[in-house]
Amino acid sequence: MGDPFMARAIQLSVDNVLSGQGGPFGAVIVRAGEIVAEGVNRVTSTNDPTAHAEVVAIRAACGALGAFLLEGCEIYASCEPCPMCLGAIYWAHLERIYFGNAAADASKVGFDDSFIYRQFAQPVGDRSIPMVRMMSEEAQVAFRAWGEKTNKLLY
Repeated sequence: MGDPFMARAIQLSVDNVLSGQGGPFGAVIVRAGEIVAEGVNRVTSTNDPTAHAEVVAIRAACGALGAFLLEGCEIYASCEPCPMCLGAIYWAHLERIYFGNAAADASKVGFDDSFIYRQFAQPVGDRSIPMVRMMSEEAQVAFRAWGEKTNKLLY
């Protein structure tokens, strides 16, 4: 018998496929041995490209705990997180990631994020989506205000 939290993430991924609600991905966030939140891929059912299982679970966990940091929590994902989800996991300060399928397994069924990883490694000017820096001096106003703010919540 395997881990019950990973088993739940995998079951969510299977159920999501069978229900027709989204892709084959599920995630569970756990704190102190208890499930805090669950998520499944809802990209196509909500027309939201950010509605990956891990992000859905993070949003639900933050709501359930009333916090934007998930310190003390771990995530169980049916698949190795994509670059977006991995970034969200780091921003949420989750303490550990457990995953079932590898990114290579996802690639074999049409979910290949290796292109995105390669894009990150490219200089800004060489990426496939043009990135143009503009109005940088004007944009600095917000950063200066943040730097001067004495009661800010860091994250």
